[in-house]
Amino acid sequence: MRYFLLLILCLSCINPAEAQNDFCSIRNTSFNAGENITFKVMYNLGRMYVGAGEATFHVALERFANRDVYHITGNGKTFRAYDWIFKVRDTYETFLDTATMQPLKFLRNVNEGGYKIYNNVVFNQAAHQAISTNGTFTVPPCVQDVISAIYYARNIDFSKYKEGDKIPFAMFLDDQVYNIYIRYLGKEDVNTRFGKFRAIKFKPLLIKGTIFEGGEKMTVWVSDDANKVPLRVESPISVGNIIVDMVNYSNLRYPFSSLLDKR
Repeated sequence: MRYFLLLILCLSCINPAEAQNDFCSIRNTSFNAGENITFKVMYNLGRMYVGAGEATFHVALERFANRDVYHITGNGKTFRAYDWIFKVRDTYETFLDTATMQPLKFLRNVNEGGYKIYNNVVFNQAAHQAISTNGTFTVPPCVQDVISAIYYARNIDFSKYKEGDKIPFAMFLDDQVYNIYIRYLGKEDVNTRFGKFRAIKFKPLLIKGTIFEGGEKMTVWVSDDANKVPLRVESPISVGNIIVDMVNYSNLRYPFSSLLDKR
């Protein structure tokens, strides 16, 4: 489940020449403090998928460095029945400036099959620096972390773009800057374990890790409404395939108008 939270990047696509300017100017119109979303991770065993774990995301409004911030926490874990195979207990946190939608601090505390990482990153966006547990690194303007990118990009106006457009952006993770993108694939209805939705479809360029291969092999669907909630992710992994579905939510900013039929 390494880089698990990359599964639910809900980004849109814009013309590459405009990408950096748009990523430095967006304001939040898609979520509020108090929002909670839960996802179930299912692993393919032959012809059937079985539940292997879950991820939860919570948004709180706090103060950090004398600024109002969205303190967003993402927790990922395997179910206890699967802990003996590969136990995961991951926590990711970002402190996102409410005015600029840029991260001020990022925490990563993961335990994946006994492999442990702790990283505390403070961003100096004005100086283009990321001060990590392991040193100080130069980063590009408006750099995002893996959690802030999800919530930042939920605010992009999808209606301006066409199928095939890409949005490049910079992400700081594991003391490295990754230049990646999302390819917009248009709109379609998607059936999930929660219900049927009108959705916006993407393929992110993945960072190659211990579980995921690099390239555009993952598919993501987000709600085609003002909330832009991630609904489903499908991806091959090193052994088999996984599906990640949104299974519960509370305190969305707007009505869930993309939901066509609830199961």
